Amino acid sequence: MANKVFIATSLDGYIADKDNKIDWLHQLPNPNGDDLGFDAFFDGIDALLMGRNTFEMVLSFDVDWPYRKPVFVLTNTLTQVPKGFEGRVFLVNGELQNIVKNLTKLGYHNLYIDGGKTIQSFLKEDLVDEMILTRIPVLLGRGYPLFGDLPEPLGFKLLESQIYIDTVVQNHYVRDR
Repeated sequence: MANKVFIATSLDGYIADKDNKIDWLHQLPNPNGDDLGFDAFFDGIDALLMGRNTFEMVLSFDVDWPYRKPVFVLTNTLTQVPKGFEGRVFLVNGELQNIVKNLTKLGYHNLYIDGGKTIQSFLKEDLVDEMILTRIPVLLGRGYPLFGDLPEPLGFKLLESQIYIDTVVQNHYVRDR
């Protein structure tokens, strides 16, 4: 079982700008439509666990639903799945340890953890096993940081580092327990 993060940040560690926009992620030339390793990563997960804010942001993109695997939305406020997403999106809440344990019992052993607050919560409870961080060469100066306060330092080992589209560096880390 592994809880995995795959996310892009600015050079200064932000996942969204001061207005909670992510347009800057798509400003790099990518003429061949390189997925930056996302498809290979996605093939190795069983389901997604994302926060409500991330879920609502994905819904706002005005594209077809991009996920072909179950999506569990961590929320204390949503009470029902939006119309048309039944059977693809499931609402969960409670203690993270219990949520992960319950999803494992359902056969979801490799979870893609997505969303800034959700990732921070998983890190606070030392529930992240792998992180693939893609650094976009832009400084935002302020915005929504990927990382927050931790009760104690968490060590990770670098497994691999790759350069994509001649401009971004992607580092793959595993938790050093």
